[in-house]
Amino acid sequence: MVHLLALAAALGWASGLRLYLTVLLVGIAGHWGWIALPPGLQVLASPLVMACAAALTVVEFLADKVPLVDSAWDALHTLIRIPAGAALVAGLVSGWAGDHGETWTTVAALLGGGLAAAAHTAKASTRAAANTSPEPFSNLGLSLAGDVAVPAMLWLAWAHPFIFFPLLALALAVMATLTWLCFKFLRALLRRMSRPSPA
Repeated sequence: MVHLLALAAALGWASGLRLYLTVLLVGIAGHWGWIALPPGLQVLASPLVMACAAALTVVEFLADKVPLVDSAWDALHTLIRIPAGAALVAGLVSGWAGDHGETWTTVAALLGGGLAAAAHTAKASTRAAANTSPEPFSNLGLSLAGDVAVPAMLWLAWAHPFIFFPLLALALAVMATLTWLCFKFLRALLRRMSRPSPA
């Protein structure tokens, strides 16, 4: 149960940052038998699904390194990452939900979508704020941090769930703070840009 909860939380959170990498890693783990995928996620181990996820992972990796392109990519994926995170977590839980399958699957979808939304909002707002800086290093550093964080957190959820949960709580607290600061910064920037210039 602890592993299930950790994996569910990790899938939801990771989907908000790197959806295609998350799908690819789960598919690889299931395909090679490293983890037993529940029926709702066995399709991810399909070679066709893994090939598609791998191609989109490469596209996302490149798009995420280019200022402004990354924000356009994030805006597009507001419509994709959150429902996908909900679907992945629901698929994970559905095989082990027992007699109350529909209830737990719905709860899992809500929690998965919520975690994906929190991660996606923090990522998109932080990257939008970083794009206002003329230097490219903060943007690149944030992107690389996301590339590393997703596989690391997925592995921790499976191998060391009791380490994963405190780190997830810390990550969510940091993300909430960053989201609030970035929205405040962007609002102030828009207000300053909308002021009429002095004659």
